[in-house]
Amino acid sequence: MNFLKSFKELQNHFFKKENIINFIIILIIFFLDRISKFEITNNYDESVIFINNYINFDLVWNIGIGFGLLSVDSSVLYNLMTLVIGSVIIILIYLSLISEKIDKLIYSTIIGGALGNFYDRLVYNAVPDFIDIHYLNFHWFTFNVADIFISIGIIIFIMRSFTIKN
Repeated sequence: MNFLKSFKELQNHFFKKENIINFIIILIIFFLDRISKFEITNNYDESVIFINNYINFDLVWNIGIGFGLLSVDSSVLYNLMTLVIGSVIIILIYLSLISEKIDKLIYSTIIGGALGNFYDRLVYNAVPDFIDIHYLNFHWFTFNVADIFISIGIIIFIMRSFTIKN
């Protein structure tokens, strides 16, 4: 009987209004990422797509983690990184469920982007990165829409941690 009571409490907690709103935010970010990757992978013809003097679209398949870091040609290490990333996503989902409203939004932003890249790791064994920001001959790491949301969420999380008073 205790189990049923605990399950009911968990169910009521999960279906709180702010959790549903954050779930919708996660879905919106995930689908924005999927649409952008679908468009670039289906319309890319092996040449750089010029946008302006500072941004190009140039498809790169990333087997590492964010911004191509830890790219290795080992399926064991790739699968291990994928397992770790999946575990971090589960932890973030849990933290999102038990957090306050603003923290839920921050976690949802990170989760939405992380799920987009995680999906690619599982389906394609690589993440399509295509946004190339540059100035003259200096090019930043190539990234995608999911990376933008992950980075925004992490930056806000760090900034917020400086403002919290214990």
